[in-house]
Amino acid sequence: MKRMVMSPKIKGMAVVPNMKHTAMARGIKKMAASSRMKHRAMKPERANMWMAGAMGMMAAGAGAAVMMAPKKRGQKKSTPQKQKTLSQGEQRFYYSKGNYEAFARPKKPEGIDERSAWLIGGGLASLAAACFLIRDAGMAGERIHILEASDLTGGACDGIMDPTRGYIMRGGREMEDHFECLWDLFRSIPSLDTPGASVLDEFYWLNKEDPNYSLCRATKNRGQAACADRRFGLSEKGSRQIMKLFFTRDEDLFDKTIEDVFDKEVFDSAFWLYWRTMFAFENWHSALEMKLYLRRFIHHIGGLPDFSALKFTRYNQYESFILPMKRYLEDAGVEFRFGVTVTNVRFEIQNGKKTARSIDCIINGGRAELPMTEKDLVFITNGSCTEGTVYGDQDHAPKEMNRTKSGVCWSLWKNIAAQDPSFGRPEKFCSEPSKTCWESATITTSDERILSYVKKICKRDPHSGKVVTGGIVSCMDSGWLLSWTINRQGQFKEQKKEEVCIWLYGLFPDALGDFVRKPMRECTGKEITSEWLYHLGVPAEEIPWLADHGANCVPAMMPYITAFFMPRRDGDRPDVIPDGSVNTAFLGQFAQTPRDTVFTTEYSVRTAMEAVYGLCSVDRGVPEVWGSVYDIRALLEASVKLMDGKSPLAQKLPMPFEMLKKLLLKKIEPTELGVLLREYGLM
Repeated sequence: MKRMVMSPKIKGMAVVPNMKHTAMARGIKKMAASSRMKHRAMKPERANMWMAGAMGMMAAGAGAAVMMAPKKRGQKKSTPQKQKTLSQGEQRFYYSKGNYEAFARPKKPEGIDERSAWLIGGGLASLAAACFLIRDAGMAGERIHILEASDLTGGACDGIMDPTRGYIMRGGREMEDHFECLWDLFRSIPSLDTPGASVLDEFYWLNKEDPNYSLCRATKNRGQAACADRRFGLSEKGSRQIMKLFFTRDEDLFDKTIEDVFDKEVFDSAFWLYWRTMFAFENWHSALEMKLYLRRFIHHIGGLPDFSALKFTRYNQYESFILPMKRYLEDAGVEFRFGVTVTNVRFEIQNGKKTARSIDCIINGGRAELPMTEKDLVFITNGSCTEGTVYGDQDHAPKEMNRTKSGVCWSLWKNIAAQDPSFGRPEKFCSEPSKTCWESATITTSDERILSYVKKICKRDPHSGKVVTGGIVSCMDSGWLLSWTINRQGQFKEQKKEEVCIWLYGLFPDALGDFVRKPMRECTGKEITSEWLYHLGVPAEEIPWLADHGANCVPAMMPYITAFFMPRRDGDRPDVIPDGSVNTAFLGQFAQTPRDTVFTTEYSVRTAMEAVYGLCSVDRGVPEVWGSVYDIRALLEASVKLMDGKSPLAQKLPMPFEMLKKLLLKKIEPTELGVLLREYGLM
């Protein structure tokens, strides 16, 4: 058997044998000549065909190479270079895996008693950083100060009862098993409801007893179930496009849009309906971010049609996550300063060192300056997805959002970024609100006539206290691309037993509605309810009265809700700890950490942990992003699921490559690799 080598002419194949001077090679040459092949090398798109939708072929090729390549005595093993990722700044913390360090408590860092922390913003990332400062860095709570412009903590993780409007949830949060940093945090936060239990304990018990799954993921024709077969409906070409993106280097996707890498073969599929409504991706968003999502959640591809991969809290995100954290911090002595608008952080930049020297802010209408030393740690939440939110009510549409003024959070980042290139480029994210906006609404009803249509679609009782829709239901023929969900009720602890809170959003707020012939952004709460009732299948003549008397709706227009999805390149987001930073770190959705994905609670908590561990020299590993993208089992399963149960190995290749494929599979079949491929449906 000849040694295996890479052929420069067929790079799309994983490995092919060097068969020069062999009988098989002579046979292939004869076949090629008789068929009058126009070119010797397979076209790139055809060469990738076998791998399209089949990440598992990497394993097949690698396995064949191992079996067929003899080892030469004394031959040195080549050491593969680490794959380059987007920058992560100076290595001041490290990543760990497994439970060895997950259960360990680090020693108190040297000099921590002489330090103080100033956290700008009161959102999830900032609160998480404060918790890690106390738990892992050993900082006294009295030395931690949280500066928040509003009168409420939580940032985008909200959920309130506005006496003038009604219940409001601007969004919701989907969780999964492998939010490693999030669960690391909440194992230490005591429950407010169950003595002796943590927030994680409660969450774990709840989702074990009441697992999430959807019985109707999408509708059409006014409430009729759609996509009931749960197939992705991708063509062979569409599968190839997704796989090509999966394997494309980060740097080759800088500033590219999803439209640059996909066409109608993907956009017209059920896969894209599931994907964009679940994650709120638009066609003009970042191809790089799309790729990162594919790789991050490859283990959940099969769960996309029914949301079986997801987990949810019992109550809204504010009461479930934010309030327990706030109580934990208050009990530890942390200072919350509300009504403080930070306008700038001024840096001294010398010889590559960047030191925050003052925090400029507005307190009670007056300007103030908080001086900083090197022992004062400054944590900055730069940017905001909910900045500039405009609310409506039952009888009023949200006032037209300001398309030119970006607001205080973005202004703060711009002022900081103007001081050094390593602080990022906020303009990449906040300059086109028409491309980063959508509108959500909270509908509250106790009218059983409305709820009867809900039951017909979700096949569950909204009053049960258990899973209802199991995630969003997307109205696939809606002009607004309306999606709606009902989580466990009541969503608010003070909610009346008969009340049901529905959350919905429209991905296209500028498009005309199908019942209300107006753009969503121009509609009152009553009109948004009418559009929703129409897509539930309520008779047209009953809609106006039910929308007016049977429900209350509070719309929320958010101009920057998907700002983090805008096309970008390395350096547009600052590293969590920029190179040369002495006492400053960035937190949240617009800070850069490798491999993880924005628009998740995990991302906020991960940046917080990295920031605290890095600035305070905490000797404990940050849990690495779950490595399913490197797990051959996850790759094999995803490849088959993506192709609706078809094996990618069944795809026909042009001769002589089809013959080579058969030879490889014959060699693989009696091995452990063959067992693995059969187990996951590839053979």
